[in-house]
Amino acid sequence: MQVMSQSFKHRPRRIASYNIRKARGLDGRRDPGRVLDVLNGLDADVIALQEADRRLGDRPAAVPRDMISRHTDFEVVPLASNDVSLGFHGNAVLVRRGFGVAHHGQITLPGAEPRGAVSVTLDDGLCVIGVHLGLLRRSRRRQLQAIAAQVSASENTVVIGDMNEWAARRGFEALQDDFTLHSPGRSFHAARPIAALDRVALGHGLNLADAGVDESALARRASDHLPIWADV
Repeated sequence: MQVMSQSFKHRPRRIASYNIRKARGLDGRRDPGRVLDVLNGLDADVIALQEADRRLGDRPAAVPRDMISRHTDFEVVPLASNDVSLGFHGNAVLVRRGFGVAHHGQITLPGAEPRGAVSVTLDDGLCVIGVHLGLLRRSRRRQLQAIAAQVSASENTVVIGDMNEWAARRGFEALQDDFTLHSPGRSFHAARPIAALDRVALGHGLNLADAGVDESALARRASDHLPIWADV
């Protein structure tokens, strides 16, 4: 595992998302180092993670904080409610060192199962909301409605994550007035991608310069989802 360290390039912000499946790969092994290698390869400025914490007890981090500090150029935004988790309901955000964070917070979401989203606003005003929506469409609709209701400046906002929606447009009605929905590509299942479950929605003040899915051999083993990225 190598440390990625580089100066910021003059380009659009690269926002990425990755459901790391609690660092358990398709071979059944929990390998945080493998996950970090995938993250380093994304060349992102901000990364929203899903399933970053274990499910039971105090929900300890699936990837230790000290490994992130030692082996990446990212810092963990302090979104957790305790000192053992990386995030809130498994949603965590990493920001490249040198980027200032003006505000961060948790968003409790409604639905049939406990879910939450996280919000991080950079010093330049760009707001990134990381999500992992529910398994039921009626829950996902309510969750997106709750997120949309809390977005005060949607033109500067990116909503990104595992949205768990197999349909191309259905289920995203709550975002249609203020956001443009994009699918970077098929991200699930990593072994044979057939569904674009991981999406990004951009406020109308933001433009999409490029987007894609990391289909590298390493990413195909590290989790059951492939990472997505968007240059905005």
